[in-house]
Amino acid sequence: MEQNQHFRKRAPKMQASIRPPAADSPLFEKTLGSRTVFQGRALRIDVIDIEMPNGQPASREVVRHRGAVAILGRVPDGRFLFVRQYRKAIESAFIEVVAGGLEPGEAPDVAAHRELREESGYHATRLLPLGTIVACPGYSEERLHLFFAELEAVPGETDPDEEEFVETLLMGEAEVEQALLDETINDAKTMACWLLWKMRGPR
Repeated sequence: MEQNQHFRKRAPKMQASIRPPAADSPLFEKTLGSRTVFQGRALRIDVIDIEMPNGQPASREVVRHRGAVAILGRVPDGRFLFVRQYRKAIESAFIEVVAGGLEPGEAPDVAAHRELREESGYHATRLLPLGTIVACPGYSEERLHLFFAELEAVPGETDPDEEEFVETLLMGEAEVEQALLDETINDAKTMACWLLWKMRGPR
């Protein structure tokens, strides 16, 4: 109990450090206009016409996304929960923490509980925020809300999306860190979760 209280004192407020620049910043890019060039199920792409800090015109292609959650879960015996799924963009199966997009109007903590249940069947007995990151600010606005979860020992039934096929696996701390070093795990959100848990999480 004392460890978890200590964790909450150190954990940041979500999105506390992600702020747009002030208009008087020397790096500010003024928006002149915007148009949508693609609308998909999960994202859209806008082309934004801007005025650069030197006064010259330019354009930026921006991926619009509702945001997502990523959860580093740990079962009572100390092992950590991961999922393996195929990522078509990279044409490879990836080992990742449980993650998924926010539903419209859904709070990040609610989404985290939902994604854990859907992808792995595990229920969190305690869910603690690790922080919020922007994975690809050069072209995407997507914010990822990261969590650490203490899990029940035994999972229940999974409820994945119809187009989602995942395998679950449990790994010890040393095994995870070796996988990070040899790039068996090289997913950015997973690496961010692990780093922030090591820095802020309950030991």
